[in-house]
Amino acid sequence: MQLGTRWAVGATPPATLPEAVVLAVRDAEAQLAEAPTEQWRWTLTWLEGRPVVQLDDGTTIRVGHDGAVATTYED
Repeated sequence: MQLGTRWAVGATPPATLPEAVVLAVRDAEAQLAEAPTEQWRWTLTWLEGRPVVQLDDGTTIRVGHDGAVATTYED
């Protein structure tokens, strides 16, 4: 695992992220529009060369071995 970076909700994601992951981040942020996210941050790590992005609330975006992007929301 390789640590990437952190950024605030609504800020520009790192340029190293594939466009499909950036779109998934924007979709997740849109669903959280009503939540108090001012202090929330995304954390980017790299696992086996693929990005894993996790929000402070546990929302996780992963790129699978097949290249598919999956988002998991915490309940």
